[in-house]
Amino acid sequence: MTISILLVGHGSRNQGGNDEIQAFQQQWQAQHPDWRIELCYIELADVLLAEGLRRAAENATQVVVIPLILSAAGHVKAEIPEFIETAREQFPQVQFSYAPHLGANMEVLKVLQRSLKKALKPLAMPDPKTTGVILLGRGSSDRVANGELAKLARWLFEETEHELVDIAFTGITHPRLETAVQRQVRLSMTQIAILPYYLFTGLLIERIAEQVARLKIQYPHIAFACGNYFGFDEGIFKLLDQRIADALDSVKPIMLECDGCQFREIALQHDHHAH
Repeated sequence: MTISILLVGHGSRNQGGNDEIQAFQQQWQAQHPDWRIELCYIELADVLLAEGLRRAAENATQVVVIPLILSAAGHVKAEIPEFIETAREQFPQVQFSYAPHLGANMEVLKVLQRSLKKALKPLAMPDPKTTGVILLGRGSSDRVANGELAKLARWLFEETEHELVDIAFTGITHPRLETAVQRQVRLSMTQIAILPYYLFTGLLIERIAEQVARLKIQYPHIAFACGNYFGFDEGIFKLLDQRIADALDSVKPIMLECDGCQFREIALQHDHHAH
């Protein structure tokens, strides 16, 4: 059996973000020289899903599609599966497997813990009782995707001594970063660590840096620290390795965390009407 892996990145208007995804794919490939790892993007880049699936299917008997995405919303739950179904029709001789997105799990929690530790170093490791933490995600119209960030915030609260661990979003939903900071200032935090819940650089990472710069001016008595995006953290590579191992295990079922999301509800309604 000839297996190829298709790594699916989101894609960015910032070419630096796409370049980082490509560098990530190359590093992952270097860690597994016996694997064949292809790369494509959902949007805003050169090689999109249809072309990526075609390339992965060439000279392969099995293709494992794995989203390099933290939270599952429309792209992960609807768009990628639709393209996979089309590829199955185009390449009936190839078996396509769909691995879960990165998601909220213990490995990602460890990445966040490392990010927090690095962010606190410039503040000389202040007292966690007076140091608030804000996990800052992209935001989604999908409640389950937003809930993944909330779950990680709770886990981080339980694994540390920080009395305040909040969530905020850069767009689409609320609360926004400014609101979360206002809350923590009112609750007497003297330091605030902001942890971007992002994989790679992009326009939103640049926007976060601008927001933090304004907050430092607005609250001169508060010490702010901003963590970095996850990028090439060893935990992301480790998690992808596990996703591939699970996908290649024919006994273990591969399931998405779709319970309660509107995309699953719409799909079920569609199936009902079709019958």
